[in-house]
Amino acid sequence: MQKILIVEDEKAISGVLHSILSDELADYEFVIAEDGLEGYKQVEKEDFALVISDIKMPKMSGTEFLKQSLVLKPESTFIMISGHADIDSAVACLKDGAYDFISKPIDINRLITSVKNALVKETLKKENKNLQTENKTLKRKVNKKYQMIGESAPLKKIQEMIEKVAVSDARVLITGPNGAGKELVAHAIHNLSERARGPMVEVNCAAIPSELIESELFGHVKGSFTGAIKDKQGKFEQATGGTIFLDEIGDMSLIAQAKVLRALQESKVSPVGSDKEIKVDVRVLAATNKNMATEIEAGRFREDLYHRLSVIEIYVPPLDERKEDIKLLVDHFSTLISDEHGTALKKFDETAIDALKALSWTGNIRELRNVVERLIILGGTTVSQEDVASFVRK
Repeated sequence: MQKILIVEDEKAISGVLHSILSDELADYEFVIAEDGLEGYKQVEKEDFALVISDIKMPKMSGTEFLKQSLVLKPESTFIMISGHADIDSAVACLKDGAYDFISKPIDINRLITSVKNALVKETLKKENKNLQTENKTLKRKVNKKYQMIGESAPLKKIQEMIEKVAVSDARVLITGPNGAGKELVAHAIHNLSERARGPMVEVNCAAIPSELIESELFGHVKGSFTGAIKDKQGKFEQATGGTIFLDEIGDMSLIAQAKVLRALQESKVSPVGSDKEIKVDVRVLAATNKNMATEIEAGRFREDLYHRLSVIEIYVPPLDERKEDIKLLVDHFSTLISDEHGTALKKFDETAIDALKALSWTGNIRELRNVVERLIILGGTTVSQEDVASFVRK
């Protein structure tokens, strides 16, 4: 149960306040202190939803009690009361951080209204604080999910490039095999950029049918095609102020490529079925596992779009080219997976790590994570070489 502290040296007044407010606020417990010093000791011991304090008291005045309490607990909410009220006293208390100032003789209706408003403010403040804490926790989880793990020379080179390109708005083409961590590079660039406060919108070009890719990227208007039952905002427009990440760009149709090229050239998009042009402000990151030179030569990808996208090109090597990172990756995945499953952290001994390093990782880091999860579930208390031999088929 939340508590309200009443600090008043006159017992008759504190008794009346307690009696009136306890009838109005049955869900709260009341604590009474007879002077400012005792009140301060109570504030030291616990948190109160509200503090109601007289100003003129022995041992420690109400104004001093207010100041010291707010230094100790800045989030505290105070209502000050006084029989020696004047404008200067009221202004001074409010400047020092009090929520309200009420003069004696106390207007009971005014007191009740002020107390209820203060408690609503306190509740909203706590809810907002909890929301901020949840947002920070979620952000930490998201950042942890996209954390780049390793100390190999190839990874350090990538991290150095990320730090250099993040501060600009230059377009970046991220290349490398499936599962190598291209998405992590895109998120790292966004998170280190000035656009980090804006949205990070991801589009998997390979997962969207070619006839729908334009609608997905640029939006559409109601009735523009069968199934368009209402207007839809496209991903480019959604990403305004932030970053759009076009994953598997090499699988995009030539028609969609032409429209993306125009969007990059003019910073405008037109929804399907509309002549309206919408201004967009986005940074474009793209990724592909294809050899773009081969795709251009075969006529499957526009060379002019390639040059627009690849102002900077970052190559993410396969895991087989950075096997020295496997131990760190295994430790990282073990922690993540144990957190997800709500189980105790399981260790991998050196024989298991050596056995994993000896394997070829065609599925790269994504495959390694799956293998780590399998070994945590099926392996012994400490995962060993024997577990790797038993449960990893290559």
